Amino acid sequence: MDSQKICIVIPPSPFLLDERVFPFLGPLKVAAALEAAGVPVEVLDLSGYKNFADIVREHAASTTARVFGITATTPQLPAAVEIADAIRQSRGTVRTILGGTHATLTVAALNYEKKQGKAGRAHRAFDRLLPYFDTIVAGDGEETVLLAAQDGAPRLIDADGRKSPRKDLFLDNTRLNASAFPARHLVDLPSYRYTIDGVSATSLIAQLGCPFECGFCAGRLSPMLRHIRTRTTGSIVEELSQVHRTYGHTGFMFYDDELNVSKTMVELMEAITALQRRLGVEFRLRGFIKSELFTQEQAEAMHRAGFRQILVGFESGSPRILGNINKKATREDNTHCVALAHAAGLKVKALMSIGHPGESARTVADTRAWLLEARPSDFDVTVITPYPGSPYYDQAEEVAPGRWVYEANGDRLYQQEIDYTVETDCYKGVPGRYVSHVWTDQLSPEDLVRERDALESQVREHLGIPFNPSSSSQLYEHSMGQTSLPDRILRSSSATKTSLSA
Repeated sequence: MDSQKICIVIPPSPFLLDERVFPFLGPLKVAAALEAAGVPVEVLDLSGYKNFADIVREHAASTTARVFGITATTPQLPAAVEIADAIRQSRGTVRTILGGTHATLTVAALNYEKKQGKAGRAHRAFDRLLPYFDTIVAGDGEETVLLAAQDGAPRLIDADGRKSPRKDLFLDNTRLNASAFPARHLVDLPSYRYTIDGVSATSLIAQLGCPFECGFCAGRLSPMLRHIRTRTTGSIVEELSQVHRTYGHTGFMFYDDELNVSKTMVELMEAITALQRRLGVEFRLRGFIKSELFTQEQAEAMHRAGFRQILVGFESGSPRILGNINKKATREDNTHCVALAHAAGLKVKALMSIGHPGESARTVADTRAWLLEARPSDFDVTVITPYPGSPYYDQAEEVAPGRWVYEANGDRLYQQEIDYTVETDCYKGVPGRYVSHVWTDQLSPEDLVRERDALESQVREHLGIPFNPSSSSQLYEHSMGQTSLPDRILRSSSATKTSLSA
């Protein structure tokens, strides 16, 4: 029956410079799983819409969907809360599900606190979600959504890992490879604007998870986000071919945490090279790599496959900070990585951050000096925000009401507690608009913002790297009073069969 339809909602991301760059593939994977199960599904894609709550109210009043599955990263959570409120204002009693990264990270932090025998800010962060959502899903959503959509589903479905209460819902390698490709047809893919070397590009995920234990990185205590799950080379090449044949894209951004963590990375590069020969096209590719694992063989294989730029989370040029964040890579590893890339014809975008334990004017100067020495083609500098699921968050101690401290090698990082349901703390901002909720013994929150702004402007000036132009003003307005939403916003599956059994 059509009353069994599920509406997957993608919130806006106003913290991004341009929201209409890459579609969120996670919810499209969930939508594809629903289609495969014969469940009618629609995707309400609110990326880039300023008046998203009005759109939600209008659609909730007209759709026959009785279940709304909302995905959210931590910076998207305030919008997700507003969306859930708007749905209930318009429809009253319906089922709302929260899934995605924030839910998974919060539950991972909650589980860590339980193991420590305490009820701290992770418990508070989880409790703040309960008034807005009927069910919270932690972990993979592809199969979990079918359980969460049922009347009487539990408030929490923890499918985060092989040892989780619902470990039967965790996607291992076999199930991941058997799952459907993201349902890109349920969003207006051509409205997403991105190019690599001048060719139309979109995103793809070849593997899941990162095994490293960087202190600032969310997901270090989440099995789903920490354990690597790999797809076969054949599966990845098939998806590339399908997307190219369907949409004409010859550019692809690989959103794997670290491409070269996989032992079959070079094999994949050679298979992508062979695919282009069969198709008679040339791809242009970008992706992330881990610096100390990078080799000449990898660099040359990536260039043959069409990579022209890699992105690397170097984070800092200070040996002290690299040690404190448990980065594993040294300053020398990072310099060598850039040299290998340049020798193979690959540009490097350096992803840097400040605000770590022990951060000072000296360590920021070390980062500036390293950037000027290594000469990446582009870079970002952010002020870190401790998110649930990161050691900075989970392992911090409360020293005063709402004040937390994390220690690494005797250096401290102080944090202000954040209510993520209302605070929009972005991981990337616009110069002059950054806000810091952390500080160190040497640098106040205001000092960190000033150091960040000065670092970026000075390095860009010396290296001749222009500021990235902001497209944040290009927000879409929806004219109200229409009988149906524009195709750009809403797309529905043609599935007619229904099955809501887990």
